[in-house]
Amino acid sequence: MSPDTLTDQLSLFLDVLETGSFSAAARRHPLTPSAVARRIDSLEQAVGSRLFTRSTHAVRATPAGNAFAERARRIIEELRLARAEAVSLSNAPEGLIRVDAPAPFGRRHLAPAIADFLVAYPGLDVQLRLIDSFVDLRGSHLGEVDLVLRAGPLADTRLVATPLAYMVRIACASPAYLASRGMPTCPSELAGHDGLDWAGLAPPFAWRFNVGGQARVYKPTRMRMTANNAETLLFGAIRGLGIAHLPTWLVSEYLLRGELVPLFCLDGLPEAETSGIYALRLEHETNSRSRLLLEFLKSRFSPIPPWDLALRSELRW
Repeated sequence: MSPDTLTDQLSLFLDVLETGSFSAAARRHPLTPSAVARRIDSLEQAVGSRLFTRSTHAVRATPAGNAFAERARRIIEELRLARAEAVSLSNAPEGLIRVDAPAPFGRRHLAPAIADFLVAYPGLDVQLRLIDSFVDLRGSHLGEVDLVLRAGPLADTRLVATPLAYMVRIACASPAYLASRGMPTCPSELAGHDGLDWAGLAPPFAWRFNVGGQARVYKPTRMRMTANNAETLLFGAIRGLGIAHLPTWLVSEYLLRGELVPLFCLDGLPEAETSGIYALRLEHETNSRSRLLLEFLKSRFSPIPPWDLALRSELRW
């Protein structure tokens, strides 16, 4: 007996049980009363027990019929759930998503998020490449990657950018450096300090501060170290080489542990930049798999990025 036939037979049986009449049950199905009676007879033969007692006025369930009814209801529900699950699995997304991302952000935040994403979508696979150089989707890498994550200002590009999270940069230094060189009280005093800065990146990550309601750029005159890798600058700051201007997604744990000291935050963290963390893609190459990952990452990193949650209370932000 096919699942559809079994479901129909059991549903018809339950309708007869509920209405107490072959005629009433027939009105719920495209059947005649005699056809209903024949199908009930066939079901009883298959079960091997009489399910109803019949009289000229009513049809009543036997004890075996009442017991069978409980199982019939469960069977119908299990078949419904099994069918829904089969449809869900047949429509489940499948395939590979190729993602490039900055190595420091990828290790700290993206890799755990993608692992959770893959648990939620067992039919999908992700090829994650953690790099620090810019990948030109319209150049030699065209067709080799679906999404490229970028943290910071975007260069002039015709790529479609989906914001995943806002980003805050904060000036910070080690307790040892501040003990030896003094604590700057305002951004304009940075010129008298050593610093660590980005190198070889376009557009540059400016040392931008909100001073009197206006955006001003102040930075150390001497840069003890420049690098194109955020973690290199972080390690230099922890070792006391100077003041760094780094995103909270990178330094939050070190600020909370006291390994770095935030500067110019008496009134809370600096305002979020107009830049942020973006996923770049070619519009005509966006597929349903990539869109699914984009929505997952947006829900993971917005509206408040997890790395900023603890800082909100610690720095009165």
